[in-house]
Parts: sequence; C-alpha cells; structure tokens
Amino acid sequence: MPKKKFYDTEAKAERVVLVGLITANQTEEQEKEYLDELAFLVETAGGVTEKRFTQKMLRPERATFVGTGKLEEIRDYVKAEEIDIVVFDDELSPMQLRNIEKELNVKVLDRSNLILDIFASRAQSAQAKTQVELAQLQYLLPRLTRMWTHLERQKGGIGMRGPGETQIESDRRMIKEKISVLKERLSLIDRQNETQRKNRKELVRAALVGYTNVGKSTIMNMLSKSDVFAENKLFATLDTTVRKVVLDNVPFLLSDTVGFIRKLPHHLVECFKSTLDEVREADILIHVVDISHPSFEDQIRTVNETLKELGAIDKEMITVFNKIDNYHEAEAGQDWEVENEEKPKMTLADFKNSWMAKHNSPAIFISATEKENVEELRNRIYESVKTVNQKIYPFNNFLY
Repeated sequence: MPKKKFYDTEAKAERVVLVGLITANQTEEQEKEYLDELAFLVETAGGVTEKRFTQKMLRPERATFVGTGKLEEIRDYVKAEEIDIVVFDDELSPMQLRNIEKELNVKVLDRSNLILDIFASRAQSAQAKTQVELAQLQYLLPRLTRMWTHLERQKGGIGMRGPGETQIESDRRMIKEKISVLKERLSLIDRQNETQRKNRKELVRAALVGYTNVGKSTIMNMLSKSDVFAENKLFATLDTTVRKVVLDNVPFLLSDTVGFIRKLPHHLVECFKSTLDEVREADILIHVVDISHPSFEDQIRTVNETLKELGAIDKEMITVFNKIDNYHEAEAGQDWEVENEEKPKMTLADFKNSWMAKHNSPAIFISATEKENVEELRNRIYESVKTVNQKIYPFNNFLY
C-alpha cells in the first residue's frame, strides 16, 4: 500500500523588503523611525521584514522613486533571496509603480496600499467596510493603467462600429459607478448615525483620541468595564465604540476612535471623517499618548494636526501619558551621550515637571495594563465631566 503524502497547508508569512528615502526634509534618524513603523505595519498585515534599503536624495526620482543603481541593488537582493513583496515608505505615482514592478518583477506596495490592506482586514461593521472599500477604489482608479496594458478589447455591434470602449475605459467607468454607489451608502449610514447621536444629547460625551497602538481600547475597557477588542498591533480598532460610563454619580458617554498615524492616505482620512464625527461632537477629548515610544512627541504633533483638520483642536482636552511601566529612564547618562549627542532621556519625575507635561496640561501619568494611577485618571475625568455638565445643564444640581 503506497504511503500517504502529507502537505503543509499552513499559510506562510510573506517575506518583505522595505525601501525609504532620506530627503532634505528629514534626517537618517527620522527615516529609521519611519521604517520601524513601516515594519510594524508589515507585521500587522502578516508579513516578515527581511531587509531595509535607504538612499539619500534631495527628492524622489520621478520615474522610479529611488535611483537606478539602488533599484538594481534591490532587484538583485529580491531575486537572490526570493522576496515576495517590496514596500515603499511613501506613496508611489502610477508611473513609478509600473516602472518599479517591471524592474523588480514582484508585488510592489506603497505605504498607503499597505494601510488600506490592514484596514480591509480589520473592518467589522458595515460602515467601516464601506469606508475601506471606497478608499481602496479611489486609490485604484488612477492606477488602472498598469493593470490592463495587455488588453485592448472593443465593444461593438450594429450601430456601434469604430474604436468602441477599451477594457480600461470600461473598468474605469464601472469603478466610478461603484464609488458613487458607496458614497450614497455612506451618506445613508451617516444620517442613521446622526439620528443615534441626537438621541444621546442628554449626556456629556468624551472621546478617546491618539496615535494608533497607544492603549485607547485598553483604557476604554478599564473605564467602562466593557470588552472592546484590544491588541498590540496597529489599527486594532476601526469602528467607533460608544459606552455609557458612570463615575460616582455622574453618567457620561465614552467613545473609542480609530488611531491616527503619520503619512495616513488623504482619501482614507476623507472616507473615515464620518467615523470621526464622535470626535468633532465630543465635549471632552482624552488624548492618550504612549510615553514609552521614542517618538511620542512627533505622535502628539501628528494627532494635534489631525484634530486641527477635523476642527476639534479647541475642545477641552485631558492628556493621558500611558505605558509608564515601559518608560525606561537613562541609567547611565555618560554611556547614553557617547551614542547620542542630544540630551539623555529624562526620569519620569523630571518629565512630569517638564514643559511638555505642563504644555499638555492637565496631564495624567498612568499604566492601563498595570492599573497604575488609574484612580487619579478617574477623578480627573469626573471633574471635567461634572464641569461640562454644569455648563450645559446649570439647573441640574441633583447629581452633586
């Protein structure tokens, strides 16, 4: 009797190469941070980063993004190591994408496409799925030229002689029609959400905002005693979750929103603005910051810029510096200064008295996972909600 053959059906993680440019507007250290974040995005999408390529240029090459010599170096490595995907840290134009794919002969993605792929895998509700599909089609529309270069089909028949409609024109028309349908569907969902928000106007509303993967969902679960999905990956939360929370005798609504990120595709921001209506209409914003992240100051800046774009920067804000249990202070300043010419990392006590903490006042320092200083956060939120409640309902004193 012949032996049975067994086949490994487990999906293997795709092997990825990252490519970034060090331009006149950024330093090598900044590009390293960007590529670290890109590697985390790749990991979130289910890939494994094998190697990084960087090049110093004043501006991206118009035809191939990187120089021809660097592209040949990437091509040789991809071929030798049998790499599956090459991911570029910036958005590629349709021409650049076509030229690079032709040279490398593997799948090529840019940062926008990678983020869209993660969003597509994370979307759960009908609204999030519609928003992601709309963003994907808007991204795809100008890039159709590279997909149908081998086809020039004609649609004809009696009374339809002539050049007809090529396949690419047909697809472009169908995508435009689909975009129109999705926009109408989103508009309907927006109206339904607006009705829901009107029904919740009797309560003060607070919204958790911040960079992606800073611990917003963990804080949401801690305050509301609910079970919102939380994971140490980028964009674990796409759908806005709203829960009623009662601190002492004061009820309010707390919403958990999608995280922000640098170089977020503009069309994705546009599609998700309806989801971020909870931020625009909130009375209090709770800005969560991962203090253990080496670039948390840049992350604060990114979040503030996005809030400004949404018209929500002037709202009352509580800054919560989370993950203090992972904040590693400089143990030996001398050793640190050998490697870095900038100032050493401050102790947590010094940071609390720094301009950064005072500028983002009121500031609370907590660890959501270790439950450190959680009571201080509750008290701070309680006082803010109580103050806003008294402003909105000045004659409603029975709660206090």
